[in-house]
Amino acid sequence: MYCRFAKRVVFLIALGSLGFLEQPSAAQEQINIDAFQMTFEENFDKLDVSAWGENGSRWIAHTPWNGDFGDARFTDPADGFPFTVDEGILRIEARKGSDGNWRSGLLASTNAKGQGFSQQFGYFEARMKLPPGKGVWPAFWLIGIDRSKYTAEIDVMEYYGRVPYEFSSGFHIWRQSQGGENTTGGHWTTVKDGTLSNEYHTYGVEISPDKTTIYLDRKSIWSFETPKEFHTSFYPLVNLALGSGWPIDETPNPSFLLVDYIHVYQRKPVGSAD
Repeated sequence: MYCRFAKRVVFLIALGSLGFLEQPSAAQEQINIDAFQMTFEENFDKLDVSAWGENGSRWIAHTPWNGDFGDARFTDPADGFPFTVDEGILRIEARKGSDGNWRSGLLASTNAKGQGFSQQFGYFEARMKLPPGKGVWPAFWLIGIDRSKYTAEIDVMEYYGRVPYEFSSGFHIWRQSQGGENTTGGHWTTVKDGTLSNEYHTYGVEISPDKTTIYLDRKSIWSFETPKEFHTSFYPLVNLALGSGWPIDETPNPSFLLVDYIHVYQRKPVGSAD
């Protein structure tokens, strides 16, 4: 999501041409959450957010590098929009205004100065209910904190409302802006049509020194060898974008992404007591 091509379809076609979309899924292994200890707990009983981290807020409402993407502008938080919390559920709203422009919301746990929460290795997880409708483009993703030589990105899940029976996961190492070549890979997960917008599901990734594994409802769906560039701290982002290269003329107005929680864990030391 770091580069966010104006036409996401170009990216998807590129993945297919490189053979990345047909990689075999990991065996359906259940993650043992008891082997982890929580290091970041956001249950959205309240929301501590500001535009850019004013007064040390837990979340900012933009990407730290101030890069918008998609067809809805990410907006500063205001009373009732684009974020509301109710009974432990965060609602991110995308709305078309009277001026004809769409606006929506994004949360990042690190500000432009690198202040905030990030972690090297561990398990990152969000529990969400996705919006229905063509043109919606919600995502839960991670960015490496050090972007001086490249940008490391893990897309735990990206959902395209035009295809309600699947979502994509991917990884990227963006080096082109520093004169290198990008590395990218991805995987599609097929689900029962409509279930992602009718029910809550958990989307997670464990990054370990040797292997990175994507999880749906804490069952593994895809693994790849951890690049050396992922031996860094990552911070989580969640957003409701629109478009991704697809029309938004039929997108429901408003649309809502519901987030129950975002949790991060580290593996307990081997032999440690529960």
